[in-house]
Amino acid sequence: MSHSRKTVVFGVVGSVLDRHAGPERWSKWRPTVGLCQHEDLLVGRLELFCDGRSREVAEMVKADVEQVSPETEVRLIDMPFRDAWDFQEVYEKLFDWAKGYAFDVDHEDYLVHLTTGTHVTQICWFLLNEARFVPGRLLQTSPPPMKMGRGSSTAGRYEVIDLDLSRYERLATRFAREQEEAVDFLKSGIQTKNAGFNALMEQIERVGLRSSQPMLLTGPTGAGKSMLAGRIFELRKQRAGLVGRFVEVNCATLRGDQAMSALFGHRRGAFTGAQSDRAGLLKEADKGLLFLDEIGELGLDEQAMLLRALEDKTFLPLGSDRMVGSDFQFIAGTNKDLRAEVAGGRFREDLLARINVWTFALPGLAERREDIEGNVGFELERFARVERRQVRFNKEALEMFLRFAHGPQALWTSNFRDLNAAVMRMATLAPRGRITTDCVEAEMGRLREGWRRPGSEGSSFLVERALGSEGAEKVDEFDRVQLEHVLRVCGESVSLSVAGRKLFAVSRETKAKANDADRLKKYLARFGLDWGKVKSEWIEA
Repeated sequence: MSHSRKTVVFGVVGSVLDRHAGPERWSKWRPTVGLCQHEDLLVGRLELFCDGRSREVAEMVKADVEQVSPETEVRLIDMPFRDAWDFQEVYEKLFDWAKGYAFDVDHEDYLVHLTTGTHVTQICWFLLNEARFVPGRLLQTSPPPMKMGRGSSTAGRYEVIDLDLSRYERLATRFAREQEEAVDFLKSGIQTKNAGFNALMEQIERVGLRSSQPMLLTGPTGAGKSMLAGRIFELRKQRAGLVGRFVEVNCATLRGDQAMSALFGHRRGAFTGAQSDRAGLLKEADKGLLFLDEIGELGLDEQAMLLRALEDKTFLPLGSDRMVGSDFQFIAGTNKDLRAEVAGGRFREDLLARINVWTFALPGLAERREDIEGNVGFELERFARVERRQVRFNKEALEMFLRFAHGPQALWTSNFRDLNAAVMRMATLAPRGRITTDCVEAEMGRLREGWRRPGSEGSSFLVERALGSEGAEKVDEFDRVQLEHVLRVCGESVSLSVAGRKLFAVSRETKAKANDADRLKKYLARFGLDWGKVKSEWIEA
């Protein structure tokens, strides 16, 4: 303890351990008196809690402390408990006291004496300290050794416990290792090199274990939102006590009454074909985690009911007049700019505010090319588990594939789905379990053809789709190539600002005010296009 600061101890008078009376009490160990007898622990003020039944003991302890430690100010705090073993009563009273206490952390150090009081009181002290309602550290005292010589001190021993575990080197190392394992689990064991992605996973690990509030995962199709949601569920099940199921649905597959019924359930006869009761996915996710992928595809009516379910943990099944409860945790996924959807009247602003507590944008594969090699190994391991046969790349074949994967010809428009399909096809066709350069060359051709998009006759498919055949013919070849690239970047980006930052990444560094979104908006306007039209054409394509 710093001697330039006052040390303040909070404690409860020990109705048994502190009770010793008469001259012989000085030969007994009394926790509250003993903690003020240590030469290396100077207690400036002792806040001692008592009630009517222990008041006499508290008065005697106060007098004895003032005798052995004249510099210690003792304050008796009257706090009567009807039942000192009633957790709710004890916690509420200590909490109310703490809220009203004038802590001065700039000039005082605080210790909470845990040795005296009921076990319930000790637990409440611990919880209040951990939540920082009582700032400071914990203090545990113990009696002196059994064999003491005449004249030995009865002060006993004390131990200061700091709940900041980073102060304990072995524990800090162990918890750091635990966190690394959790982050590695979220990444499916893939050794990733992209610094931004690794930092993102570390943040998701912390939020995933510390918060049960809704989480929104954004990013292009195939970026891994569904797999990550499942990993977050498994992590919470292992580390955070989640006991229910992982329930997943893609909202793009839900339409009309089917959407209401699938999500919220129905009663028999609620609509034509409702032959029996159905619980619904929200009910199935009770005590577990619900993942709604592509939440931007959900209708406005379903959005309103989902908002009620998230806020009140209740909802009304179709055809029922009785509310149903479900206490589920929630993750949503989308490849849309939900703020733009709100502006267009297609998504509820209040629902976005509710699910936007924690938002994480997952990058596409083209933005993480340094991680492709690790993901290729992961896909081969997954192939081996599913197909029960081992396949490996020849050295030259792997080098050829990685050169292609890192190059500008590899668009990875469907992100990890493209990579998964490519590895699966090469592994399936590999002769004698070895992927050769011939396998890679054939796969490169398949990928290039797939990225041309069905129905295209060259590199202007997106231009023709956005402007129409006649409009595209009026655009110079020079402008058409540039516009095709701009439209592709727009389609792969979650917002106008993100697309602008990608397209003007170099020139924006020389400008005092980048205005990327405005520059892109004006460029699109030259061709009679706007962001909403470009995104809708991309999704339909």
